[in-house]
Amino acid sequence: MLDTIVLSRIQFATNISFHILFPTITIALCWFLLFFKIRYDQTGDPVWMRAYRFWVKIFALTFALGVVSGLTMSFQFGTNWPGFMEKVGNIAGPLLGYEVLTAFFLEATFLGIMLFGIKRVPPKIHTLATAIVTLGTTLSAFWILSLNSWMQTPTGFELRDGVVYPVDWLAVIFNPSFPYRFGHVLLASGLTASFLMAGLSAYRILRGDVKRAPRLALKVSLTAAMILAPMQALMGDFHGLNTLEHQPQKIAAMEGIWHTEKGAPLLLFAIPDEKEKRNHFEIAIPKMASLILTHDLNGEIKGLNEFEGKHPPVKPVFFAFRVMVGLGMLMISVAWIARIQLFRNNSLPPWLLKTLVAMSFSGWVATLAGWYVTEIGRQPYLVSGVLTTAEAATDIAPANVAISLAMYIIVYGFLLVAYLHTLFVMARRAIEIEEISDDEHATFSLKNEERSHA
Repeated sequence: MLDTIVLSRIQFATNISFHILFPTITIALCWFLLFFKIRYDQTGDPVWMRAYRFWVKIFALTFALGVVSGLTMSFQFGTNWPGFMEKVGNIAGPLLGYEVLTAFFLEATFLGIMLFGIKRVPPKIHTLATAIVTLGTTLSAFWILSLNSWMQTPTGFELRDGVVYPVDWLAVIFNPSFPYRFGHVLLASGLTASFLMAGLSAYRILRGDVKRAPRLALKVSLTAAMILAPMQALMGDFHGLNTLEHQPQKIAAMEGIWHTEKGAPLLLFAIPDEKEKRNHFEIAIPKMASLILTHDLNGEIKGLNEFEGKHPPVKPVFFAFRVMVGLGMLMISVAWIARIQLFRNNSLPPWLLKTLVAMSFSGWVATLAGWYVTEIGRQPYLVSGVLTTAEAATDIAPANVAISLAMYIIVYGFLLVAYLHTLFVMARRAIEIEEISDDEHATFSLKNEERSHA
């Protein structure tokens, strides 16, 4: 039978895996909505409002699930990980509080105007509300990732009687890995939202939607993906160099390097064996890992043997990293091929539309894989070098954790299926909505007439 620590880790992983799906969409989707709204204000073309109205419904549904699933995360600090707040609560508490005060209140205050005030407030006020909600979602990511990054690379604190106290808040917030992790997550959100938008737009087109709005959304999302995907690859390189400096044991697990060596090969595939401390069935490119990580063909990379008892489990980190990178390369290829095809022909062939539909949630898979690399790669520590996972875990009976874990899995499984089903139902219903209403036509004509007189 699994012990309390393992069950608590699985439960937390279940919660965070479900929760992170929704902010990963909403952070960037809000920026797309702001872009649609500004373009509508600038041009008066109702197609921008059509795109806004459809995707703001997706945003509202996703935001609601993100808030609900996020609430359960905080409960687990008390129920499953009491040692976390006891030791590092002086850091974690304020950072979580800042997230509520500066981000969540902004979102909660102006979300109602954004969702329901489009015909009740002046256009500029509505656009401002959309901009503030957008800022709030990004600020929320800022504070959460600041805390997570501090747990990876803790700075700006001191220990007093075994308890962490902050001594430099700037060093705490802007810890060594924060800029790279924050940038990496924002780009991941951009790609996740881009492929979701492209996938649902392609789905509508495949089902016979000939209106301008889905084609516009497809064009905007593919343009964003084409730009963001290479940027993510570059950010990933910077993040890897930072990780090599501060968490070399995580890099060793990611690359499957057991013994310190110069000119380390890049493993395209292997099956790590922790008992024998070697890899089976290796497919490798000689010296390429050293070149990527140290920018030197003969650069030295520390192996897992240097961190006996203090390195993460290798297999999950090793394979999750390859899933993330593999999907990233696929995203770059599909985004560029589709956008170039769209530029040349102003349409996409059915096979490419089907590919985009299949990749609607590829951003989710890549994000989860990257998150697992980050979180599992920190083990056996909860806060690197400061607090181990075992020290923070609860001592309640394993059966109690197992019961709550089973309930979470059932509820989250139901919610996820319902969410995915609802997205495609909304896409199908959008096909039945007329292209542009008479009121929108009249408004557009009036604005064009006013511009011509001006």
